[in-house]
Amino acid sequence: MSHEELPTEQPAVVTVGLPYANGDLHVGHLLGYVTGDVYARGLRRIGQQTAFVCGSDMHGTPIAVNAAKQGRNPEELALEYHEQYEETFPEFNVEFDHYGHTHDETNTETTQEFVQTWLDEEYIVEKEIEVAWDAEADEALPDRFVEGTCPHCGEKARGDECDEGCQRHLEPGEIEDPVSVRTGNPAEYRKQPHKFLRLSDFQEYLQEFIDRLEGTEKASNQPREWIEGELQDLCITRDMDWGVDYPGDDREDLVLYVWVDAPIEYVSATKQYSEQVGTDVFDWEEVWKLDGETHPDTEWDVEWSDDNGEIIHVIGTDIIQHHCVYWPAMLRGAGYNEPRSVIATGFVGIDGKSLSTSRNRAIWAKEYLDTGFHPDLLRYYLTTGSGVESDIDFSWDRFAERVNGELVGNLGNFCYRGLLFANRNYDGTPDVDPSTEVQERIEDAIETFQTAVNESDVRTVGEVAIDLADFGNEYIQRNEPWNLISDDPEAAAVVIRDCVQLTKACAVLMQPIMPEKASALWDQLGEDGDVTAVGLEEALATPSDEFGDPSELFNQVEDETIEDLNQQLRERIEKTSKDEDDDSDDEETQMTEIDPIEDDRISFEQFKGIDMRVGEIVDAEPIEDADELVRLEVDIGVETRQVVAGLKQLHDVETLPETRVVLLANMEQAELFGFESNGMVLAAGDEADLLTTHEDAPLGTRIR
Repeated sequence: MSHEELPTEQPAVVTVGLPYANGDLHVGHLLGYVTGDVYARGLRRIGQQTAFVCGSDMHGTPIAVNAAKQGRNPEELALEYHEQYEETFPEFNVEFDHYGHTHDETNTETTQEFVQTWLDEEYIVEKEIEVAWDAEADEALPDRFVEGTCPHCGEKARGDECDEGCQRHLEPGEIEDPVSVRTGNPAEYRKQPHKFLRLSDFQEYLQEFIDRLEGTEKASNQPREWIEGELQDLCITRDMDWGVDYPGDDREDLVLYVWVDAPIEYVSATKQYSEQVGTDVFDWEEVWKLDGETHPDTEWDVEWSDDNGEIIHVIGTDIIQHHCVYWPAMLRGAGYNEPRSVIATGFVGIDGKSLSTSRNRAIWAKEYLDTGFHPDLLRYYLTTGSGVESDIDFSWDRFAERVNGELVGNLGNFCYRGLLFANRNYDGTPDVDPSTEVQERIEDAIETFQTAVNESDVRTVGEVAIDLADFGNEYIQRNEPWNLISDDPEAAAVVIRDCVQLTKACAVLMQPIMPEKASALWDQLGEDGDVTAVGLEEALATPSDEFGDPSELFNQVEDETIEDLNQQLRERIEKTSKDEDDDSDDEETQMTEIDPIEDDRISFEQFKGIDMRVGEIVDAEPIEDADELVRLEVDIGVETRQVVAGLKQLHDVETLPETRVVLLANMEQAELFGFESNGMVLAAGDEADLLTTHEDAPLGTRIR
């Protein structure tokens, strides 16, 4: 990887965490795949050669156990879901250059080559480990069918992962108070020899790698605790007969842990893409293989070359450890390039609550398609609802509100008005130059787009065209071309030329987020070729001379439709709750429960009346006899304010001084426990996550 600003001269690969071939897709899954697709399209839009690859994760104990319950072969079951995913992703305009699976010949061979290299380089050791066993049923228990307590955080955990608490990977035998999920019997552990990748050999390298890693902050910050602490070796084998066989001659009874062959599918899928198109079009080795000396050593002094390709992973928050600790060590040990960037997305909830498949509190992929809503509407909703790292709350009401307001009322309305006026009065684009104001506004939008791609800011990538249309609507209202046609025809021609140019720019900039709708708008403009193939510079190119009557890009979502969908969801959840108890196969995202969005909106003028300032806590002391209250002295540049805040039980008061905060400065003064409070420190959620600024804005800077 180069760490140069994108686009670079080197090819890039964008991957998304592999879907586990053991169940139907829902909007929680789609968030990651749509985000990856948008980012890959964004890279291509700025001129970066990019391959977008993925595949189905076919191995692991849940698939084997589910197949056994159904009396089926694991491969048959997994392939059934794999084929479903292959059909479903394109229906949401998620277009992989190659979509494979972990059980095919290429991935099997590539995985065994990786492991053989680790063996040759002596990175693999054998240790005895504890294997879970249900003594009463006299059967071995796969990792995911053991539950107990996480030894690190005390939360409920499964045999190999604390998925409800600290997200740590757990080695066999680490979990406390284990029980069999199948029978409820206590689980015991019996010693069995297994193979381990010596992660401890890679600790110094990983500490350097995490400092180089780009992407989202959570992806680079969360693994530091593991990397800087005592790094445990990774058990890479399992007692199963479903998976990729361990290649060592000494243990033919073992298969590889699913988290070995799963990420290696990223390499395999890129290989297969190169085979499809030819290495002269895309050479997988330019991305994955280290340029020059590839033999890793314990000093980690191999110099990085700018000739290495760009590897970008889009994943869920729950698999950060696997991608930012295990995976770079696996790559390094095999002589492969490291990821440039890891983009970790949040979870999706439903109506402010965690998504739960066992309770049927989910919006299923097929269910969305059955509504008849265009897939681009969901793509827009999911990727612009909040920052990429934040949780997304899906509700049908909010979906309708955003479609009707931002897409129908803003983007669609502007494009339709501008093209209709141009067609009726000029049969197309007026033969005049665009204004300097509009050219500069489009140039700013292009720069914003490029910056967003470089900063892994998928939300802004999706919002650039919306913001441009918002400007366009204001521009039309300000210039009133319907009056200029008779009063000042020359000025009218410039205004309409500007509107057509802005519409063309919207088509170019919205393509990564809403590819089908962008193509439809491109066709309405009478443009030649495919909007997918053009670069950002086309947003400033002269539009087509002639085009026909436009049509509305988006349709209004009706209240009655949303009421029906809400009712269907409520009835389904209620029925499932009555008919079924929670079972071990439940997939419940650990999303923070979100308060419903307020229906009452405030105007921009009202917002301007809210005076929020950057501040710094200079002193903090608990208030005697108050369970929660702390007296703070907050420096806001021009003065220091005394503020009373309910932080005592949620923060270590002694650590609060020197903490940057955001202060609501024009809050009415109040008296609490005899202390005057002159402002409010802003915090998020029940844990009082103190709001701050990303950069070091001067104290007293106003939040706008």
